[in-house]
Amino acid sequence: MTQATEEKPLKILQITDLHILPEAGDTMLGIDTEHYFQAVVQQARTDNHYDLVLVTGDLTQHPCPASYQRILAELEKLHTPCLCLPGNHDDLALMQQVFRGPVISCEKQVILAGWQIICLNSQIPGSPCGRLNAAELEFLESCLRQHPEHFAMIAVHHHCLPTNSEWMDTMQIENSAELLELLARYPKARAITFGHIHQDLHSKLDNLEIFAAPATCFQFKLDSREFALEQTPPGYRSFSLHPDGRITSEVLRLPGLLSELQMNSEGY
Repeated sequence: MTQATEEKPLKILQITDLHILPEAGDTMLGIDTEHYFQAVVQQARTDNHYDLVLVTGDLTQHPCPASYQRILAELEKLHTPCLCLPGNHDDLALMQQVFRGPVISCEKQVILAGWQIICLNSQIPGSPCGRLNAAELEFLESCLRQHPEHFAMIAVHHHCLPTNSEWMDTMQIENSAELLELLARYPKARAITFGHIHQDLHSKLDNLEIFAAPATCFQFKLDSREFALEQTPPGYRSFSLHPDGRITSEVLRLPGLLSELQMNSEGY
């Protein structure tokens, strides 16, 4: 796996909420989700060199081997190690069957330069909501204890802070307080990043920076009481993890608006 040098920051690409459908060309809410995923990958390939890619859940809308295989083929174009973690729409067992190579995998931890990246599963099978079970929290604490000299970034699908969208916040990680209390005991835990909310977010809680990346498909309207969409274009998040523990990050988007998006939709 590519190593960042001590002088240069570690470059991380986050893509999330692909919602790829069973057949290529299928549409959801009026848009071809696979087309926009491919466009995001193409733009990300040209805008920077990355040391690692995080794919933070909801890779598919209706899981099937064919959709995961097409995602795999697209991710391979990045020529970069990828860690894939499940969202509420995913089938983790299928993901583990397809993403099991040395480059694209469902591995839960990787150490690069002075950082460790830890991937957690917040999925509650059969529910859109999120929770970190005892085994996930134990795994997280074990990683932090075993590598106290490394700064840490945690990746998860569901959000751990309210978004001010009432309908979305019913799906927040149910035991977010437990997660945040655990991380507060480890000052080298510097960031959490997630997907699920189809919005970009950047907040700070003491030493911990909290991020979300926009979806590679459609975005949800900010500060909305009920399900609502925006024509804001698909995007992704880029991180620079510095040797001294600092994090810089930006959101990048495809050009134009999603004019084909069915704005009157009541759900998906």
